[in-house]
Amino acid sequence: MQAGTHPAVSARVSALTRRAVAPNPGPFTYTGTCSYIVGNGDVAIIDPGPDDPRHVEALLASIGGERLRYVLVTHTHRDHSPAARALKEATGAIIAGCAPYMPSESRRLDAPNLDAAHDPTYAPDIVLRDGDALEIGDASLVALATPGHTANHLCFALAKEQALFTGDHVMAWATTVIAPPDGSMGAYMASVEQLRGRGDRIYWPGHGEPVHDPQRFLRALLHHRRAREAAILQRLELGDETIAEIVAHIYEGVDKRLHLAAAMTALAHLEDLISRGRVDCTGQPVLQARFSPRRV
Repeated sequence: MQAGTHPAVSARVSALTRRAVAPNPGPFTYTGTCSYIVGNGDVAIIDPGPDDPRHVEALLASIGGERLRYVLVTHTHRDHSPAARALKEATGAIIAGCAPYMPSESRRLDAPNLDAAHDPTYAPDIVLRDGDALEIGDASLVALATPGHTANHLCFALAKEQALFTGDHVMAWATTVIAPPDGSMGAYMASVEQLRGRGDRIYWPGHGEPVHDPQRFLRALLHHRRAREAAILQRLELGDETIAEIVAHIYEGVDKRLHLAAAMTALAHLEDLISRGRVDCTGQPVLQARFSPRRV
């Protein structure tokens, strides 16, 4: 392939990092999945993206003449992990990162088929745990467990550039969807709080542009989530009982294609509020359940 003939050839964004955007734009992926090539000579690819031959070809062209040592995966959603197989077959690279997706034992009869969002063929050679490090040339990437968006979500820290590759955990273009039972609002908020204790200079997310002032952004993100929680509690106090009623009021200006995601995130907030003794539910907390504020 001649240079410049592919629309998704990577662009250098720092001394150690290049970015290629997959051709999968949409309401949940923004301009497409960001795959990051880290290192020079010996390299790793973080979040290889969907199993799209065009994107795989672009990534391979971007590392022509270099050694792909690792393909790293933040989580197993189909827009992040499936291309790992093709890259391994083409280069012999080691697939490392999050654990495979494990379906919840408490399946929700009224929930959408969330299992379909995950890549069931993802098979890592190495499962990384919190604090595990991989050496790529003269750089090191360290895994950081950040459950919430998914139970198996990881971020990767590149200390040499004070950079954090955040997958879908923190993004500048939109708030992260938290969809139970795999997603957990309580775990997500704890994971965001965990990042506040770090000194990262920049975040490279799985979709959209970088976050240049992480600590300020995290403060705003936590404020937004708490404001959303307060709005849900207010709607319950005003008489709303169902998630459909709540979403219709507090997500009124949101693209209707995102209303199911909004409903799942509202459910995640309600699950968290129930666990903290703030909300009651008739039966199991599911999309069609009825909720009420707990009276002290």
